[in-house]
Amino acid sequence: MKIYLILATALCSSLIYSCKDKEPPIIPNEEELITTLSYTLTNDSTGDSKVFNFSDLDGDGGNSPVINVEDLAANSSYTGQISLLNESETPAENVLEEVLEEDEDHQFFYNSDITDLSVSYTDFDGNGNPIGASTKLTTADAANGDLTIILRHQPDKSGSGVSDGDITNAGGESDIEVTFSISIQ
Repeated sequence: MKIYLILATALCSSLIYSCKDKEPPIIPNEEELITTLSYTLTNDSTGDSKVFNFSDLDGDGGNSPVINVEDLAANSSYTGQISLLNESETPAENVLEEVLEEDEDHQFFYNSDITDLSVSYTDFDGNGNPIGASTKLTTADAANGDLTIILRHQPDKSGSGVSDGDITNAGGESDIEVTFSISIQ
């Protein structure tokens, strides 16, 4: 009986000791926190800039996000640039830098219910596939509607229509999805 007690004590001691020395597992490519997405559009003719901004500093739940949108001009062309930040850190972390470092594993998608609004890609990864942090946005007649911007992590960039901005066959997971209600005047 005494031998069983000694063995049980030794086993428990070795388990406790081995657990103390274990490091927490490293999670490769852990999803980054994105608190702020800004889409800056510069009118190619006038040089005027319009900014669509989404900010949710406390993340999911809690306070509602703050969304600001500026009107766009009809029959115009804009150069667009995305900005992604994690403003829960000081100083704020530029998350777009990490997205661009892992460009083959990311793609932005732009979906709109405005018929005459189009967004095309102007930046590409090392394989020639679109990223979408830089774009060309074109408007036609005056209209109101929504523009949804989605950052997809590990999309199938060779999927049917994906390189043209169709998210249907992209797969992967969304890192952030924001819908802006916009007005074209």
